[in-house]
Amino acid sequence: MTAQLLPRSARRAPQILQVLDKLEFATGRAHEICGPARRTLSLTVAAATQGPVFWIQPSWMPDRLYPDTVNRLLPPGRLTYIDPQRPEDLLWTMEEVLRSGAVPLVVADLHAVPGLTAVRRLHLAAETGAEGNGFAPLGLILTAGDGGAPGVETRHHIAPDHAADLSAWRLERRRARTAPPCSWQMRREGGQFCLHPPKNVATPALA
Repeated sequence: MTAQLLPRSARRAPQILQVLDKLEFATGRAHEICGPARRTLSLTVAAATQGPVFWIQPSWMPDRLYPDTVNRLLPPGRLTYIDPQRPEDLLWTMEEVLRSGAVPLVVADLHAVPGLTAVRRLHLAAETGAEGNGFAPLGLILTAGDGGAPGVETRHHIAPDHAADLSAWRLERRRARTAPPCSWQMRREGGQFCLHPPKNVATPALA
């Protein structure tokens, strides 16, 4: 059975979560963050929210959040880890948490890119979770490489761009329903992240 999204007239108007002043994540929707530094950006998004965060990750995946990194970005007590043992339980768990509306942010660290039907089900679950609550939950799916989950509300790619005296990342908004592609250099300055124009900006070719 194909998941059917609510008609626009029946949806709660999405709230916008602002992250680092320039990134916008519509609540009640599923977003994708990909690239080697996807967990860093996800924790930054989590720091912009209030309340508990559910972090879903396969029990067999060797990569884990580094406690010191988590502690620099948000109190570790805000995180609840869920470690499903079967691949089919990853998105099912995320869907159920979103549908419950119990927490404002759900992150699923995936081993594979989900298909369109799975993403639609996440959107529908997040929309359902908004009913009767003062907030609409936000879903983040983390994928390796260039990602490519179809139907996501936004897709951001982030990779290290460090220098000898600078902790920095190249951040790209590659897909968004309401905004054009864009890129920044995300820097850590004075213990805080901030966004700057990208280090290398290509000069447009003449027609």
